[in-house]
Amino acid sequence: MFKLFRSKIYTAVALLLLIFFTGVLGYKYLAGYTWIDAAYMTIITVTTVGFREVNPVDDTTKLFTILLILSSVFIFAYAISVITEYILSKSTFQNIKFRKMKKQINELNNHIIICGYGRNGMQAAAKLRAYRRPFVVIEKNTEVIERSTDDVLFIHGNANDDETLIEAGIKNANCLITALPDDADNLFVVLSSRQLNRNLTIISRASQEASQKKLKLAGANKTIMPDKIGGDHMASLVVLPDLIEFMDQLSIEGEDTINLEEISIDDLPENYKYKSLVDLDLRRKTGCTVIGYKEPTGVYVVNPDSTTKLLPHSKIMVLGKPEQIKKLNELFKIPESHI
Repeated sequence: MFKLFRSKIYTAVALLLLIFFTGVLGYKYLAGYTWIDAAYMTIITVTTVGFREVNPVDDTTKLFTILLILSSVFIFAYAISVITEYILSKSTFQNIKFRKMKKQINELNNHIIICGYGRNGMQAAAKLRAYRRPFVVIEKNTEVIERSTDDVLFIHGNANDDETLIEAGIKNANCLITALPDDADNLFVVLSSRQLNRNLTIISRASQEASQKKLKLAGANKTIMPDKIGGDHMASLVVLPDLIEFMDQLSIEGEDTINLEEISIDDLPENYKYKSLVDLDLRRKTGCTVIGYKEPTGVYVVNPDSTTKLLPHSKIMVLGKPEQIKKLNELFKIPESHI
């Protein structure tokens, strides 16, 4: 729709330039004016300001002036209507878009809130989208929101404001990721979020090591230093290049490339609870391999034995091809909020 309006605006500008140059050339060669006088006569004619002519004009020039005035009236009217239509339509479209977003956000439950849509925020959104997890982004830069081509739910505002967090549904949210570039802003968001939702899982970006302890004291469950992770990753490519490249293949770029999945035992059918991994028999049923187990106490077990019991509130980590992961989710009908 906006492409159509843009083409109309280009047409209107082209017509305005055409009427201007036509007037200048007409007065230059019909009345013998200088270029400056011809431009002056054209401007006062098309704008109908009513000034007197620079020099007396003959009948031919008078006829030309009449045609120029009539043409300019229609062209100016067309240009004004196109510009007005574009402004009103854009405003209306944005209002409809944000009202629709607000309605969708109000219906969210157990969702994730991302504060900041910079490089880290966009990466977080891409992974959440790959796992089909519902999320909403808080971003104060209007240009960033308008420039986004992704189907993302946005809240335009400052994540430091309680009203903005409430508008994003923080009281019903499951997790918050604050990826703002300034550690002080992230600290303030963590403090506000923890006050608004005591059960919220908060993950915060940190630029300085000294900020990590402060963020955790403020209520952050996890803190991430992107620069440190990037440096570790580059060094690992030197020490263990093939292993790191293999691990990179497990990273998520889209919903068709998911290789890793975690499954909560509480989401499995009742007949699997208190059974063992061998009773689950994932390898035969789906082709997936269990590579990790998280006990109810929070202890992680790498490459668990087949006799490991599936206790309530525990989780298993599974590795497989995208089609195998898909088959796994379909087999156990895992809720979408956990995928």
